[in-house]
Amino acid sequence: MSFAQPIRTLAVGYRGREKSDDSYTLTPYDVSGRQMKVVGGSTSVLLAKGLASELSAGYVEVAFERHPGGFPDGERYVRLLGSVTGEHVILVQTTYPDPMIVELFLLADAIRDAGARRITAVVPYFGYGRQDKRFLEGEAISAKTIAKHIAVDCDELLTMAIPANPEIVRTFPLPTKEVSGMPAIGRYLKGAKIDAVLAPDQGALRLAKEASTIAGVPFDSLVKKRIDSYTVEIGAKTLAVKGKSVGIVDDVISTGGTIAMAAKELRAQGAKRVIAACVHGLFVDKAEENLKACDDVIATDTIQSKFTKVSVAPEFAAAIRALG
Repeated sequence: MSFAQPIRTLAVGYRGREKSDDSYTLTPYDVSGRQMKVVGGSTSVLLAKGLASELSAGYVEVAFERHPGGFPDGERYVRLLGSVTGEHVILVQTTYPDPMIVELFLLADAIRDAGARRITAVVPYFGYGRQDKRFLEGEAISAKTIAKHIAVDCDELLTMAIPANPEIVRTFPLPTKEVSGMPAIGRYLKGAKIDAVLAPDQGALRLAKEASTIAGVPFDSLVKKRIDSYTVEIGAKTLAVKGKSVGIVDDVISTGGTIAMAAKELRAQGAKRVIAACVHGLFVDKAEENLKACDDVIATDTIQSKFTKVSVAPEFAAAIRALG
């Protein structure tokens, strides 16, 4: 018996107890015409609609407020405004910030109760994915915790550039695939006519290599030493960047400190233009101030921000088609 089975059994038990609840009326649906449908959580509506377009699938609107202004205490509310009975539903929701996690679970439960035959969770940015192991006794492995709850209603999970070791997905209690966002970044950088791609540290080297292959330019990396959660140091390294346009790529930009230091190092070595590019743009604390060291900043639509200029809908669409 797989680890997911007892979780599913528990969920089915809960649904069984709800049979006497007549507050929900199942909408009749012609299953002979069933197809794929896409549902987007409130933080991922634009990406979800883009994905529906890529897949030529129907998009199901969701009401996120029971009354104007929502609940005074910020409690989440969801209501499907279309039928999903008998459908394969693609549920798109980033689990950031924290309330979006609850919204994801509410949507998954509503979709399953509404009669969907299959649910594929697309979690573009996997919030709480940083901790993939227990360092001290009593700690929760947050990435696995979130995955357990997704497995209650969803059949499989697609995510992108998970903050933890990618191998963590092998321990999740449902089939999970990490989709790369670098093709989207590489396409943008190619159009921006950069001369080289740079990883701010060795950990991002594989990302730089992938983006550079698509952009058709060489790649390199800096050497970074992290002092604590907020402080990093960039080691000395000579780069062939004088007079060139360089794209710095990373999976996540949080405070922008690492990117800013890398940009300053490139400037010191004569780079004429610096573009910072990431899959997930959190841009917290003094990020915008730090990123003034760059000529341009781009992020994908895994998290919507003022810097979102690239969509990863094509990448997720290809992964969904490959599911079979």
